[in-house]
Amino acid sequence: MKITCEREKFLHAFQTAASVAPTRSPKPILQNLKLEVTKEKAVLLGTDLEVGIRIEVPGIDVDAPGNVVLPITRVLSIFRESTDEKLTLESDGQKIVIRGQRSEYQLPSENPDEFPTVAIFDESKYQEMPARFFREIVRRTAFATDNDSARYALGGVLLELTQDHITAVSTDGRRLARQEGPAKTVGDLPPADRMTIVPTKAMTLVDRALGDSDDVLHLSARDNDVLIKSGGVTMYSRLVEGRFPKWRDVFPRRDNVQKIELSVGPFYAAIRQAAIVTSEERRGVDFSFGDGKLVLSARGAEYGESHVELPIAYDGSEIVIALDPRYLSEFLRVLNPEAVLVVELRDGESAAVCSTSDGYAYVIMPLARDQR
Repeated sequence: MKITCEREKFLHAFQTAASVAPTRSPKPILQNLKLEVTKEKAVLLGTDLEVGIRIEVPGIDVDAPGNVVLPITRVLSIFRESTDEKLTLESDGQKIVIRGQRSEYQLPSENPDEFPTVAIFDESKYQEMPARFFREIVRRTAFATDNDSARYALGGVLLELTQDHITAVSTDGRRLARQEGPAKTVGDLPPADRMTIVPTKAMTLVDRALGDSDDVLHLSARDNDVLIKSGGVTMYSRLVEGRFPKWRDVFPRRDNVQKIELSVGPFYAAIRQAAIVTSEERRGVDFSFGDGKLVLSARGAEYGESHVELPIAYDGSEIVIALDPRYLSEFLRVLNPEAVLVVELRDGESAAVCSTSDGYAYVIMPLARDQR
């Protein structure tokens, strides 16, 4: 096997694939990547047996096809530290040789046949959507999962698929994020009672691997796993086992609520300012809506007090609710600062619902009094 590669392109693909590999494993070969080279292309494979990825590497000239197992730590260091635009990588089955203009490295290699299989996308039933939209789904939901939950399967994002629609939901029991939008179905849909819960690790890997791709994304949900393909990237992941909570029940009744429009950027800035004096013990911020302004106030036993005002278009009766600023900040961080959101409030004891015009909704529970 012998290829000549553009260093930066190879490095980017290698780093992405390497993020799947476990830092510790009873199977040492998993701490490597496999490079499969044919006459037409070179593909990097990585897996921890739960999540797997295949990435076609751009900028490759193939001199001789073949397969090789690459040790992640050493190869990453070589490609990071090199200043060459192109490097040559070859293997005779016994060792790996990486050459630059004035450098050469020889590394031991393991048997490529011992590397686990990473699934390819060969499905006739799938959902199709823009890759950019699926990345938006990931960014707007993955942060609200809970990998430590023992009661429900909260360590991933629930995907509900219909004929022309996809709904993604995540929750950690204290807040809930939901993004929905159009998606085209090819072939048959999965059974309606199937729970497709994709692990958080796999979702964030999709975001990283796709980059700013304008390609179409194909998603195939199967009984125990999911396959995702877009451009030169194919992802495989086992699904999270267990039941997802009845998330629709989390949304409060929408009668007798006040709807308040806020600009994302100024609202986010005001929250960051008010949160300066909060602590782990006193992490709450009081949000007081009324009289044409939003007043944010916080008090910490050790760090003092804060009082921040933000003009808003609301002159209704005053509503005061205590919320964790971290949860609001994580929500606002994934939005365009120039966008407008709507906050729905009933009173200080009911959940607040934030929504945007593009199918995104976020439910956040008020803090108990001993957390304010």
